[in-house]
Amino acid sequence: MQTSILKEILETREGRESDEILRRCVHCGFCAATCPTYDLLGDELDSPRGRIYLIKQWLEGQGSAREVQLHLDRCLTCRACETTCPSGVDYHRLADLARERLETQTTRPLLERIMRFALGKILPHRARFRWFLRLGQWFRPLLPGSLKKKVPPRARPIRAALAAHTQHGRTMLLLDACAQADAAPNTNVAARRVMSALGVDLAVAPRAGCCGALSYHLAQTHEAEAFMKANIDAWWPAIEAGAEALVTTASGCGAMVEEYGKLLEHDPHYAEKARRISELAKDLSEVLAAEDLGALGVRGEGKRVAFHPPCTLQHGQRVTGVVESILGRSGFTLTKVPDVHSCCGAAGTYSILQPVLAEQLVQKKVAALGSDAPEVIATANVGCELYLGGTAKLPVRHWIELLDEARAELDAR
Repeated sequence: MQTSILKEILETREGRESDEILRRCVHCGFCAATCPTYDLLGDELDSPRGRIYLIKQWLEGQGSAREVQLHLDRCLTCRACETTCPSGVDYHRLADLARERLETQTTRPLLERIMRFALGKILPHRARFRWFLRLGQWFRPLLPGSLKKKVPPRARPIRAALAAHTQHGRTMLLLDACAQADAAPNTNVAARRVMSALGVDLAVAPRAGCCGALSYHLAQTHEAEAFMKANIDAWWPAIEAGAEALVTTASGCGAMVEEYGKLLEHDPHYAEKARRISELAKDLSEVLAAEDLGALGVRGEGKRVAFHPPCTLQHGQRVTGVVESILGRSGFTLTKVPDVHSCCGAAGTYSILQPVLAEQLVQKKVAALGSDAPEVIATANVGCELYLGGTAKLPVRHWIELLDEARAELDAR
């Protein structure tokens, strides 16, 4: 499309990048067919095409910044539109650039500012998050239903983690920080056990922290960059020592880490290291798919599993069908799930900031996942796992836990 972005904006690096992305859009409207918010609201301005047009007008000096912000806030950034777009429009990057600029040019209502500030100061910081999580779990029985399901029950720890002295000939880094470590601690324990059975150590860098995704999508860019750089510094010694990959078990983190190279490409001190980190970042399913799973001896014995591929896995990392293949090869039965491309509504902080829309999305997703009589729902991202688990009557697990349990049951026989 043709653009006439204001000169003072076009002279900035972000402005030129936005202009380049806008010019790729041909306004075909294919994106609307896979947009969850357009499906719910039927409003063109709540479709990717509509939001792109609003951003274009605003950068050209027309329209209301607050209106653009309103419709971008409703966007899940699920990126389903990107996998549909025939022109390769980098929609999520355009949206993030617009969000960052909007935060400096608009003043949100007081309650919005307080909520976003609090989320940015609590969720990415493990010790703070753990304190509030434990407080919520303590009072969970007393909470009203709508709030209770947002607080996950305390996870029962699975068998003891690997002994500290366990050593193999191969080493990979494991991202083990932020919310998942306390809200769903069994995920990485299971991942380490399964990889150990394949002769691979998953090492954790003690000084690594949040991947930066939560801060970044709240348009708290400086905080996000600080998390990225701290992680690079923490991981770099292991990478120099020959770590084969940086493994993520939360696809939301994986999608973010894969963008480190792009987001820090103009930083003279971190650009090259960030590029290398992004090259090494792999979802756990990609790593396992390249290994001989026969060595695990897992037999799922036909257990019926409904798999929910998170948006960050299928649209962000573009990893499709890999988890399903691993589960199928391991003896599990994958049930049919309609509208598999659709978001569950978790989307980072979306379920907190946009609870009405998120609730509609999770109800639809739970119905779809349960439509073919599964015994369990599996997913690949902690946010989806917790949010689906608050609504679904079936157990919701990370898929690696299913593999680990089946392997342990076989060992026990």
